[in-house]
Amino acid sequence: MTALLTISRTGPLMSVQDDGRYGFRARGVSTSGAMDRDAHAIANALVGNDPNAAAIEFALTGGAFTADRDTLVAVTGGSCQVEIAGKPVSTWESHLLKADETLTVGALRGAVWGYVAVSGGIAIPKMLGSRSTHLRTALGGLNGKALGPGDTLPLGDSEELEPRTLGTPYLRGHGPIAVIPGPQDNYFDEDAWKTFLRQPYRATTSRDRMAMVLDGPALQAFKGHDIVSDATVVGSIQVPGSGKPIVLTADGQTTGGYPKIATVASFDLARLAQLPAGQQFLFRAISADLAEQQAIHAQDRLASVIAGLRARQQD
Repeated sequence: MTALLTISRTGPLMSVQDDGRYGFRARGVSTSGAMDRDAHAIANALVGNDPNAAAIEFALTGGAFTADRDTLVAVTGGSCQVEIAGKPVSTWESHLLKADETLTVGALRGAVWGYVAVSGGIAIPKMLGSRSTHLRTALGGLNGKALGPGDTLPLGDSEELEPRTLGTPYLRGHGPIAVIPGPQDNYFDEDAWKTFLRQPYRATTSRDRMAMVLDGPALQAFKGHDIVSDATVVGSIQVPGSGKPIVLTADGQTTGGYPKIATVASFDLARLAQLPAGQQFLFRAISADLAEQQAIHAQDRLASVIAGLRARQQD
C-alpha cells in the first residue's frame, strides 16, 4: 500500500516542485521547479533522496504534516521554527517523523522560499517529464494547484531512516547580484547603465513564482519600452514603461514584449529570490564566460556539500 503524507495546514504558494521541466520552452511551457534549487537539493539529500526528487515548496510560512509510516523529513531554505510532535528540531538536518506524528513548520526568517523533503519523495505522476507545479497554467503537481489543508500526497518507497546533517557548511554568496548584459542592453544608454549598476534596488512584496518586481531608480530605454515579443529565460530582467525592473523566476513566461537589460546569472538567482521584501542590493555586470565559470564552481560547491553529509546522532 502506498504511504501518504497528509497536509493539515498550509502557508502561501505551497506546491510540489522538483528540479524543473526542461525541453519545452520553445512550445511555451515554463521551466518551473524549485525557486531555490540548492536548498531543494540539500533537503532531498538529507533524507536520502535523489537531489532532483519532488519535495514541498512554501513561501514565507510552512504548515503541518503527518505521514502514515515512519519517514525522514528535512526543512531547508532558511531558518524557522520546526517541531515534531511538539518537540523543537533543527532546520538543515533530517529527523525521524514517526507514523501519525505531526511535523509543524513556522515562518521563515531572512528568507522567502522554504522546502520540506520526505524520504521517498513525493510520488505524484510526472507531467511532461516533471512533477513540478506551474500554478498559472495548472500544469503538473497535485492537480496543478497550490496545496491546501486536507490534501494527501503519495510517497515513494524508501527504507532510509538514518538522520543526516551537514558536514560542510552551506554558505550563500554575498555582495552584488551578478548579471550578464542583454539581450536588449543596447536599448539603454550610458546613464541608464550607470543607474542600474551603481544605485541600490530593493526586493518588494510584488512577487510570486513567476516574477519579482524591484523598487529603486527607474530605468529609461531610449529606444522605447516595447519590442517585438521574443524569448525570455529564467532570470531575464525586463524593463516596462514604469522603469521598474521585473526579474522572471521559475514560472516566468517564455516570451515577452519588454526590453531585457540583463539576465541574472543562474548561480545568483536563488540568492536574489530569497531576499526579503525591503532588503537592498546592487547589481554587477559580468561576461557570459565568467558566468559559466562561476556557475560550474557553484555546482561543484553544492556537490561538495551533498557529498559531505554525515549521519546525525538521534536524540
